[in-house]
Amino acid sequence: MSTDPTKYTPDVAAASASAAIAPGQPSFFGHPRGLATLFFTEMWERFSYYGMRALLILFMTDAAFGGLGFSAEKAGAIYGLYTFGVYALALPGGWFADRLVGQRKAVLYGGILIALGHYALAIPAMSTFYSGLVLIVIGTGLLKPNVSAIVGDLYPKKDAYRDAGFSIFYMGINLGAFFGPLVCSWLGEPREGVEWVNWHYGFGAAGIGMTFALVQYVLGQKYLKGAGELKDDSAKPERLSAARSGLLKGLGIVAVIVAVVVGLSAAGILPITLVGFAQSTGVIVTVLAAAYFAWVIAFVCRDDVERKRVGLCALLFLGAAVFWSGFEQAGSSMNLFARDFTDRVLFGTEITAGTLQSINPLFIILLAPVIGTIWVKLGERSPSIPVKFALGLILLGAGFLVLAWGATYLDEGKVGMQWLVATYFLHTVGELCLSPIGLSSMTKLAPDRLVGQMMGTWFMGAALGNLIAGLVTGFMGDVGISSLFTTVAGFVIGAGLLFLIFSKIMNRLAAGIR
Repeated sequence: MSTDPTKYTPDVAAASASAAIAPGQPSFFGHPRGLATLFFTEMWERFSYYGMRALLILFMTDAAFGGLGFSAEKAGAIYGLYTFGVYALALPGGWFADRLVGQRKAVLYGGILIALGHYALAIPAMSTFYSGLVLIVIGTGLLKPNVSAIVGDLYPKKDAYRDAGFSIFYMGINLGAFFGPLVCSWLGEPREGVEWVNWHYGFGAAGIGMTFALVQYVLGQKYLKGAGELKDDSAKPERLSAARSGLLKGLGIVAVIVAVVVGLSAAGILPITLVGFAQSTGVIVTVLAAAYFAWVIAFVCRDDVERKRVGLCALLFLGAAVFWSGFEQAGSSMNLFARDFTDRVLFGTEITAGTLQSINPLFIILLAPVIGTIWVKLGERSPSIPVKFALGLILLGAGFLVLAWGATYLDEGKVGMQWLVATYFLHTVGELCLSPIGLSSMTKLAPDRLVGQMMGTWFMGAALGNLIAGLVTGFMGDVGISSLFTTVAGFVIGAGLLFLIFSKIMNRLAAGIR
């Protein structure tokens, strides 16, 4: 269930190592005490994000219990644009922190905006619904990339305990992602025989979770000891002035574009629908990504080795976009399948559809150490980068085939939860094959001077995948559930087979990087 392509637990076994802490200094599992501050900030932020996400498309499509009554197509477009924005704004969010305020303040500002967004969603009005989503998108764009950067800042560049620290930090992500849907859906999702629940209680609970994150972050900032502060070069007055000027110009350009588009739409010259806008956004992002990689390969790379490796980064970008376009249907089409077509009675009690959103992070917590150990044991025999991508995509497709198979029994009534559980199991193993490998590969393949940009393209691949995942939901009523999931399965398995078939060629592009 990860709209979060960094939501995995690398080498949890390493997390037991003790970092070098000076005598008398407070520590967190043998690591700098500041790690605890960031661990709980991220845990509560992911609690709020995934808790609200478990409700979002259900709330938009509900017409009987105080929801918005949108069609699946419209709700899917909004969901796709929202999750797209969360990851697309990580790029300007990182720039804002690096150039203007530092990561520490960016996390604080982002957390405040996220909390305000969730509280806005807790108010039953259309205006607060849309403004709440916008606030969460902007806030997450500020918080998400920068809180991870502060974790890295707690350690010297070559500290042996750095990876172990990130392992502990990522466990916080998964804990938040596990408990958020359980709590928020229990409070907010209507179910038979329970009269006190209300969608907005669930959204409010997400806001309370984010408030917990902010309180402990502010109280624990003293333990960060300079981590996340604005770097000396960026703090120079002339650089700050240039950055502020650039920010104002960028905001001005965006405002002009929005005003022109809104004006043309209002005048009937350029009629725009939500679905059409979402589809156009996907096309534009794809074209811009292709143009960016072409420009880097043609004009920025210094030799053939760099060109080959950046070319492989472009292929990994495509693979990531395809993977997340299927995987992130957990919050859209698969969430609707859980609500409308799944028998969720367990021991005589109906559980919420959102409860099933917690299966993926639970599997990650259980399986990440296993998968990591397998890669370590294989050593030099471990599959190459393209083969691991192929495995991730094929397992993702296999999960959809399981769900398509289960959907063939809908004529007999609702199907059991085991179909979704099996699907989430296969998707999680696929995620663990692809997501951490993709993140690591981008940092290894990119030239040192382009690492930040290549990581940005990875997140844009995730953003594009999220957008497509939302748009796919609109086809649920048109082509049939089983046909839809079979089509998705065929598409992602086909992509996986292409990675497998051309793996040797792609390995040559890696030029020695495994």
